[in-house]
Amino acid sequence: MSIVKPMTSYVRPIDQAQGHALERRLRQKGWTFRQVPHARFAAQGPDLSLVLYQSGKLVVQGKATEEFVQFTLEPEILRTAELGYEALLHPERKVPRVGVDESGKGDLFGPLCVAGVYVNEAIAATWKEAGVRDSKTVGGDQQIARLAKLIRTTPGCVFNVVPIGNPAYNRLHGKLASVNKILAWGHARVIENLMGQRHRMQPPPERAVIDQFAAHQSTVLNALMRDGQCLEIIQRHKAESDLAVAAASILARDEFVCRLRKLGDQEGIAFPKGAGEAANAALKAWVERNGRDRLTEVAKCHFRNTLMV
Repeated sequence: MSIVKPMTSYVRPIDQAQGHALERRLRQKGWTFRQVPHARFAAQGPDLSLVLYQSGKLVVQGKATEEFVQFTLEPEILRTAELGYEALLHPERKVPRVGVDESGKGDLFGPLCVAGVYVNEAIAATWKEAGVRDSKTVGGDQQIARLAKLIRTTPGCVFNVVPIGNPAYNRLHGKLASVNKILAWGHARVIENLMGQRHRMQPPPERAVIDQFAAHQSTVLNALMRDGQCLEIIQRHKAESDLAVAAASILARDEFVCRLRKLGDQEGIAFPKGAGEAANAALKAWVERNGRDRLTEVAKCHFRNTLMV
């Protein structure tokens, strides 16, 4: 007899009005509120923690997650009943598919990493219980690494990661003059690599799901190679809500973090993530030590940050 594990995490987007209603309800119940970076609010309740990010993404975690979603969030805030009815409401989530996502696009230092993951119904069930979700809602590099290891070692899972190091990235940007075209090339390359392993996918994938990063869907479609053209390509905003794309986002982020750390070790400097003030300070320190000639080896040179040097 199989034992169904209780839900301990839940992620979904909510709108501004729902966010205000949820905050009022939690304050009425006496939840403890705290500050979290990039969050509209974060609150702690009995056996439960909740964060609503500025993007509208709600993350609920803890032993009481399932009870909270079924008896508070859905009936009082969302005015809907979805938990437990996913198979009826979202039959497409049972379709064998490939998800693709990237990491490093907004980071001055380090590579752009694109990852793709094959998911079938059995794999999806395993990952949902384990808390696999969009990497941006996973706290810390260690947790990313733990989930990445789980994804890589799941029976039946097929994955591929294409890291585009800084020298190659800068060459591509000089040739294509567009980040979206680089992303399209990376997504197409990953899909092609995965389809070269389709004999390992049971059943074979019917579609590939990706985030719509370009204004025109043809940007990706035109970049697809022969094997990738046999798949239905689904491009949509916030595609990380699909478990296959969420898994790809975790593998891409883990690859980026590992390569950024290795690059820093090689250069004798801790390269920060992002492109803010910390990145500016690191860029200035690196250039003072090494000059400008090797900048293409460590940074994405079309970023505005590089104008300072």
